[in-house]
Parts: sequence; structure tokens; C-alpha cells
Amino acid sequence: MTQELSVGFLPLVDACLPIIAQEMGFAEEEGLNLTFMRDVSWATVLDRLLYGHSDVAHMLAPLAIATTLGRGRPAQPLAAPFVLGLNGNAITFSNELADKVAHDCDGELCDPKGLGARLRDEALARKAAGKPLRFGVVHRYSSHNYMLRYWLAACGMHPDDDVEIITVAPPFTADALAAGEVDGTCVGEPWNSVAVDRGVGRIVLATAQIWRRGVEKVLAMRESVLDERRESIEALIRAMRRAGEHFVNPANWEGHANLLARPEYLASDPKLILAAISDELILSQDSEPVHFKDFMFQYREAANFPWISQAQWLYTQMVRWDGFDYDPADAEKAGRVFRPDVYRSALRGQDSPLPGASSKVEGAVKSPLGVGAEQGDLVMAFDAFFDGKTFDPEQLEAYLASQT
Repeated sequence: MTQELSVGFLPLVDACLPIIAQEMGFAEEEGLNLTFMRDVSWATVLDRLLYGHSDVAHMLAPLAIATTLGRGRPAQPLAAPFVLGLNGNAITFSNELADKVAHDCDGELCDPKGLGARLRDEALARKAAGKPLRFGVVHRYSSHNYMLRYWLAACGMHPDDDVEIITVAPPFTADALAAGEVDGTCVGEPWNSVAVDRGVGRIVLATAQIWRRGVEKVLAMRESVLDERRESIEALIRAMRRAGEHFVNPANWEGHANLLARPEYLASDPKLILAAISDELILSQDSEPVHFKDFMFQYREAANFPWISQAQWLYTQMVRWDGFDYDPADAEKAGRVFRPDVYRSALRGQDSPLPGASSKVEGAVKSPLGVGAEQGDLVMAFDAFFDGKTFDPEQLEAYLASQT
């Protein structure tokens, strides 16, 4: 008997895996039928999930953790047994700001350190003039917010004192730039490219330049749904894993772009979606595409594996920027949101590598490295933070103390 699952999502390219799983027949082969509920804000996606309007959701990884910990609303435990992708976001500046601080990037993505130094000078000048720079992120509890803050802080700016950071829903980020309400945004595709296409902004950085293998969206659900529908969730994991293999095949890129562009999904220009899928970004209006390898990362190197260490890094950023004290019990709860046990259970015996560990030192891989695997062969590649620091999940308090 076919099992029904409803999926909440926002119109972003990294919502692709459940969509492709349904449209390409992978879900059907696993005995599933997926229906989709499109929203325009992460708050609404979360509300639908918590109130049972959707079974699972395309979700910001930090938001799943914050919801479990009761940040901003009563705590409700969520589970994330599958990572929908790494990377895939960019920082886009208004044309005016880009002219001032990104003028010497020579038509390429800027160097994070050099751009950060120039931005610091501009930010401090604007602050002294009483007109601080304002940046838009998609949610307070988003990797976009934490990546932007990590970069700003490492370049000598305090994200809450030297600039302003506000929330703008992804589909409205280009509008916010056009209206002059923000000087820059950090958002997923296709919304950076929409801003460029409209001539209201320039892409200056990919967030993968800040953390090369930064965790992004997850498949999230209430813990009770996972417990009650474990068999269906594991079937969905298998279908999405197959969708990921299909998604990264260059022969399928154009078809996927046309599929995702449909009105019920992203309702966007397939050319902009294809650019993100193929790692070819147009940084400014009428410029030639720039190739950035692994701009989106949906399949290789256990990209879908929910590493507990990635959840705990996100927890340290909540501690750092929310103004509350480190709590080892909360750190443990944050780590438990990611469910590698479910991922392994779903894919054991399948043609898919399974890491031997559930946690790792983040940012430590400088060149291709074979790692222990429970199943198959697994090689991890460059995953550095731009400032050269690493994150050891066994040393959370020491890591927090090192962040200035």
C-alpha cells in the first residue's frame, strides 16, 4: 500500500531532493507518494510542521535545533535524519556597496579576508556617520545568519554593534535590495541570481568560501512522526539518496532546472536555477558566468549524512550570538537532533557509503582523505573554515572561549 507524506518547503534550489524523488519516480518505487506545501517564510514552514499540517519539511538546520531547545517558542523536539545539502548560499551586496568594497575582485568571487577588511573600514565609517550597514538574512536561526556573523567577526566587525542584521524572507531579498532597505543579503539560490538579473545587486561571496562544507538544510520532522512512521521516513531517505545521485549527473541538469522552475515549485527562471545546479554563477548583470566548484553539494562525501558535530557547531553559534551561557545538556540535545542512526538504518545494505563515526573534527581536512566506513568507501575532501580554525566537538567550551 502506498504511504502518503506531505512535505513543507520554501522555493529554493536546495528543496530539490524530495521534489526529484517524487517527480522521477524514486518515491513511488519506495512505496511513497509525496505532496508538497509551498510557503514564503521559514516561520510558516515551521508552524505547519509543528501543528501537523505537514509530515516532514525542508528546514533550516539551526531552526530545527532552536525549536528543540525552545529558543523563541515552547520547546518541541525535532529530528533531522537527512541533510538536504551543504553550501548553496551566497552573499550579495547592493551595487553601491559592491562598488565601494568589491571593486577589485576582477569579475570573480572575492577573497573573504580581503573583502572583509575593506568591508570593515566601510562598516565603521557608516557606523560613525550614524547610518550603519544593514544586512538581511532569512531567519535568526539560519546557517545564513551564522555564516555571515562568523565571517564578519573574523574580519574584525561585531555583528550586533558595527552593522545591523535583519530578517528577510528569501523570495523578498531582491525586493529589499531594490528598495534600499538592506545593503546586502545572505540567501540561497535562486534569490541571489534574481537580484543580479534584476540589476539590484552583485554576488560577492559564496558561503562555501566561509566554511567549505557548511551544513545547510535538513529534512526535519517532529520526533513523534519519526517514531510513528519510521518505515516511511527510511523509505524517503532511500528515495532522496537516489534523487541526489540523479541530481548531480550533468546529463540531468537542464531537465532538473526546468522541473524546479515550475509554478508549484520555485516559480523561477530555469536559466537561473541551472546556473546554481551547474556551479556557474553570474555575479553581476551582463557578466560572464564564473565557475565555483561545489557551490551546491548534494551527494558526494556523505553530503547527506547528519553529522552530530555539525549540529553541535551550530549550537556553539547560538551560544555565541544569542547571549546565553553554554549548557552541556543543551549541547547534547542539539547533537541529538541530527539522527545518523536513522540514516544508517535506512541505507544499510544499499549501494551507499556509511561513515564509521557519527562525529568528526570540522574544518580539518586539507586534502582528499580516506576515512573509516561502516559500508563502502568514503573519501572526504577540503572542508576548511576560511580563517583556518577547526571545530572539535569534544572541546565545545574551549572552542567557544577561542571565539572573539
